[in-house]
Amino acid sequence: MSMPFQWPAAYVAAIQPPAEPPERPLWFVFRDCELLVAAAPAAVALPHCNHPKNLGMMLERTLYLGVLGGQHCFSAEAAAEAAAPQGWAWQGLRALFGALDDAQFALAGRALQIVDWDRTHQYCGACGKATEASTSERSRQCPGCGRVAYPRLSPAVMGLVRRERELLLARSPRFPQGMYSALAGFVEPGETLEQCLEREIHEEVGIRVRKARYFASQPWPFPHSLMIAFSAEYDSGDLRADGAEIEDVQWFDVGNLPRMPARISIARRLIDAAIGEMLAK
Repeated sequence: MSMPFQWPAAYVAAIQPPAEPPERPLWFVFRDCELLVAAAPAAVALPHCNHPKNLGMMLERTLYLGVLGGQHCFSAEAAAEAAAPQGWAWQGLRALFGALDDAQFALAGRALQIVDWDRTHQYCGACGKATEASTSERSRQCPGCGRVAYPRLSPAVMGLVRRERELLLARSPRFPQGMYSALAGFVEPGETLEQCLEREIHEEVGIRVRKARYFASQPWPFPHSLMIAFSAEYDSGDLRADGAEIEDVQWFDVGNLPRMPARISIARRLIDAAIGEMLAK
């Protein structure tokens, strides 16, 4: 089974930076969803400096992330109109998959979510007072009503349905031309993951499944999801695309598959693992 990224033992998450400013920490600086990296033709790299102001950048906010491979790490947000310093460029996070090493890419995803959460929770959603950052956990608390806000996470279930040598793959209208993938949807209040899986598949393509089996999970910072992947077996029903979320759905023989998702996604790992198991039989 192909497994998702696992945090290396060398990464230690933390909230508070050391008392003494660390020497040349690693910076994950974002402008909206774009990350600051070394510009071509240089190899993709993140800033290592005492502070991005040394590169001529003014920041909206900075947050400490912890230590990765012995290096202290910070996330930061630049203004929406900020130009990249000379020798640097803004790059979308998806485009950096495979260019940054796995650990840095994973931490970049965490950094992006933390920066976005901090920006959108400066004020209490209940009473409107300015919130204060906790020194003991990743949260912001309202000094007025006491409401505590934690980083938001939206769980989504993905399901790959099998039928003998066939895989059920579907197309969303927003997919690139010719691409098909496994089905997925967000968990609703009061649902178990298994109930979500069964409901989403029935709503989107009209069939029932059985024998759901957990595969793996993947943080997905676009913007705040946790993808939880399952495989399942076909049980009953006839295929019909719902016409909204799904524009086409088909059974594909394992030896004749369409264009599939990029390797950055857990969908691709789920499909590749299923292919390996089916061809091994």
